[in-house]
Amino acid sequence: MDRCVVLVDAGYLLGAAASLLAGEPARSRITVDHAALIQGLRERAEADTEQPLLRIYWFDGAPDRVPQPEHRRLRVMPRVTVRLGALTRSDGRWAQKGVDAAMHAELTELARNRACSDVVLVTGDGDLLPGLMSAKEHGVAVHLWAVQAADGDYNQSEDLVAEADERRVLDRAWITKAVRAKETGGVCAPPPVPRPEIAAILSAPLPEAALAASAERASEAQAAAARNGTGTGTAEPEAAPHPQPAPGHKGVPTPKDLASLRAPGAQAAQHTPQPPAPNATLRWSSDKGWVERGGPLGEPAETASLPTLAQLTSAEQRWADREEDITTVGGDPFEVGQVFARRWMERLPETVHLQKLSTMYPRIPHRIDGELLRYAARFGLLAHKDDQIDEHDRYAIRAGFWREIDVRAAAEHAPAGE
Repeated sequence: MDRCVVLVDAGYLLGAAASLLAGEPARSRITVDHAALIQGLRERAEADTEQPLLRIYWFDGAPDRVPQPEHRRLRVMPRVTVRLGALTRSDGRWAQKGVDAAMHAELTELARNRACSDVVLVTGDGDLLPGLMSAKEHGVAVHLWAVQAADGDYNQSEDLVAEADERRVLDRAWITKAVRAKETGGVCAPPPVPRPEIAAILSAPLPEAALAASAERASEAQAAAARNGTGTGTAEPEAAPHPQPAPGHKGVPTPKDLASLRAPGAQAAQHTPQPPAPNATLRWSSDKGWVERGGPLGEPAETASLPTLAQLTSAEQRWADREEDITTVGGDPFEVGQVFARRWMERLPETVHLQKLSTMYPRIPHRIDGELLRYAARFGLLAHKDDQIDEHDRYAIRAGFWREIDVRAAAEHAPAGE
């Protein structure tokens, strides 16, 4: 049929663009306007082939083939089909698996079924050479596009270049219509003059009481171990002591640290170890202590009344939220926290809830915090190992949440004339 198809190796296109604009092939160094990029590919393909576009196939890798935020945005665009291969980490580097094979299979199938008259390949991998030759044998014209190389040299397989019917270069001027290099700076990129949310969360000290209790417990455990070692051998060995923190330790307390406390500050006056309170419950990692059980789900009364976003969201709003997540939310951890907070605040029936939450800074009640982290996981923020969100990303997510709370609270307290 007289129409064209575009097959894009996203790893090649975006990696080469990053090398050109940022000096290294890391895609994290660039920002991509995917809508503009797809529109540019379509217009360029129709102009070069003089045929209407049938479809753009976007081939990329993803951990466990789970679509990332950019893939979710791309696959709902008109005339775009996303095909995902695996993304694996080896020797500290990410590598795509199965992308070349998928491109080869698609190219061969399109040519065999005469689904198009022209194919545009945006790739540099010589593994596609057999597929390119097969397409030519079926009467398909193959157009090979290259991204301008940063050093002026070739960034494509020489054999692939030699076999293509037509060749074009996507130069810097074309690339920068949809891709730009990120400015060097902080990973979280908070807005100007930020409240130091991340610093406050990171600098929360471990109570001195916990340090003293930990040291006492370690000493007693060692003494008990010595006694058991010299006894009859029938005594039950005691549990291994919790490692003593280094002097001056200022890290966020761990669950073991929190479990060693009977109450916040309770060890200040006496340095004798106390067993954990039987009715204490450990909180989400955004909280810095334990609380007495009380109210629904063992929550204190001041937080049990705070509604979750799920409780505030109707079925229609849930559908609209999903559309917004797919089409406009980029997936940056700081941005994700802001989006969640904005929705929560907009749907609050009473401003008293917002005032109550503001007094809890920098802690987020564990029901809301858990919901926030689960929402963030939708954007591919889970690390590939152990399905955990990276520690720095968690701080950035919560910092974005508090930034949005700050903005709304300031707006509500501003004089009416301003």
